[in-house]
Amino acid sequence: MSITTPKALQHFIDYLKFQKRYSQHTIISYQTDLVAFFDFIEAEFGNTALPDIKPAFVRSWLASLKGRGMEAKSINRKISALKSFFKQQLKEGNVQVSPMDTIISPKMSKRLPQFVEKADINTLFSYVEFPASWQGKTDRLLLQLFYNTGIRQAELVSLKERQVDSFKNSIKVLGKGNKERIIPVSGELLGMIKDYTADKRKILENYDAEVLLVNEKGKKLYPKYVYNAVKKYLSKITTINKKSPHVLRHTFATHLINNGADLNAVKELLGHSSLAATQIYTHNSIEKLKDIHKKAHPKA
Repeated sequence: MSITTPKALQHFIDYLKFQKRYSQHTIISYQTDLVAFFDFIEAEFGNTALPDIKPAFVRSWLASLKGRGMEAKSINRKISALKSFFKQQLKEGNVQVSPMDTIISPKMSKRLPQFVEKADINTLFSYVEFPASWQGKTDRLLLQLFYNTGIRQAELVSLKERQVDSFKNSIKVLGKGNKERIIPVSGELLGMIKDYTADKRKILENYDAEVLLVNEKGKKLYPKYVYNAVKKYLSKITTINKKSPHVLRHTFATHLINNGADLNAVKELLGHSSLAATQIYTHNSIEKLKDIHKKAHPKA
């Protein structure tokens, strides 16, 4: 790296942390991608100052990533990191022209989000046995919350008891960018939550009184626990490749769309910032219609 590059990189990381207020996970991803890029530049082109980095250098790095079999989605993430970095360098006056101006992101193949079929969800909640232990109670409720609300894993882990409104039959969720949204819930789910919180007070000696879901020690759930619980129970009822909390979020959205829900309403329930992110779920509906047409129409 050029002697000025580490300083510029650290300044950029501080900008992401303190001004953009990005999550620690995102900041680490940006930093990792940028360090890998500058290491490549030094190895291939020697000690190069920021203004001397050409688009050809960037293309050479991207070609090496593609040559190693990296998918377009991952390459696009790295391009995004570089574009953000050099955009800030332009503002700071460290470069006059960004080497990213002529860089085109590779097209990504459209993959439909996987979801669990309605019949399999029915099997999960009607026929799969959950242990009578505290872990069993917690696992069942977290699965119900994922499917009935479509919330993200981080939102579920941080869900507070006070965010559940029994009078308005809703849950207030704090999502990405500290944006709040209200998700209506059924009386049945509220009943489960009420029973769970009552059992928490009766069964556990010490517990976190703020968060809704806790483990057998009364502590807030950690993401790995939630992921493993979802994977364990989805493995009992479906053969789809992915068995993660996000798959239940996809399932929530897909089942709503398949049953005629308005796309804008689903967007609000999911907490998406734009309709484009929600529109992918309509593709699942179209694929289902195509399948029905193929099986049922005489001329299909």
